[in-house]
Amino acid sequence: MTVLPTFSDVVAASARIKGQAHRTPVLRSRYLNALSGVELFFKAENFQRVGAFKFRGATNAILALPEDVRQKGIIAFSSGNHAQAIACAAREAGVPAVIVMPEDAPAVKLAATRGYGAEVVTYDRYSQDREEIAARLVAERGGTLLPSFNHPDIIAGQGTAALELMEETGPLDALFVPVGGGGLASGCALVAHEVAPDCAVIGVEPAAGDDARQSMAAGHIVKIATPRTIADGAQTTSVGDITFALMQRYVRDIVTVDDAALAATMRLLAERMKIIVEPTGCLAPAAALAAAPQWQGRRVGVLLSGGNIDITRFAQLVG
Repeated sequence: MTVLPTFSDVVAASARIKGQAHRTPVLRSRYLNALSGVELFFKAENFQRVGAFKFRGATNAILALPEDVRQKGIIAFSSGNHAQAIACAAREAGVPAVIVMPEDAPAVKLAATRGYGAEVVTYDRYSQDREEIAARLVAERGGTLLPSFNHPDIIAGQGTAALELMEETGPLDALFVPVGGGGLASGCALVAHEVAPDCAVIGVEPAAGDDARQSMAAGHIVKIATPRTIADGAQTTSVGDITFALMQRYVRDIVTVDDAALAATMRLLAERMKIIVEPTGCLAPAAALAAAPQWQGRRVGVLLSGGNIDITRFAQLVG
């Protein structure tokens, strides 16, 4: 039977990661408020440790393990941000980590993961199954597998981003959150349901990879081929059973954004807010700006999920 995390798990996670994860700032922009007609609140997880929200869930999941289990090591699979998060959190906890990463992951993410001390095992994301590789490593080496999204402690940790946001802003009318595997979206939706039950949580996917939207419409998990999109953090093929169950309960809608809109939003945030946000991190702001006519005069939260992008690649995308 699937065990779903609860709001109390998010509160426990917040206490557990305090002093490890940053309490990231909530940014405002008069220009974007005027442009959109919406009062926007940007939760800047691009300023989180390892440059993404993933550090929250990774730290919570590792610290929640019994000490004897933790010391046997951690195994994970990720396109980049979860990899860095597990590597850094494992280093902080003094335990070894092995990360399965696609060979075409951004060079900056591969380098950072190795830099935190983790062993990296690469694979071809278009022809090999990362979960099979990770399972084989667990069988061969032992250790605990911590998936990038479909795990109660990972989800609870990610939900702390929304908890902090709403502690600072008070109740919001809507919250836009990126969706890859659904860990951040389901954790944040869980919090919103408890703290601001009238808040509409909107998940945002790349247009090329709308498996969550299809799943919500079908009422069951839909698996797709690995999407080709600049939003590398959302190149998942399906959501998990835990994240899907939470999204079915607490996420109002799933919308999509194409790559051109992501690149334009990267440029807009750099020009007007002076911040670097990676393509996946621009899913929520791009969708929030596109949906502005529906939210005139309302208070809208936006999760900027990360800022890990090679600066040369950033320059290419923003022109």
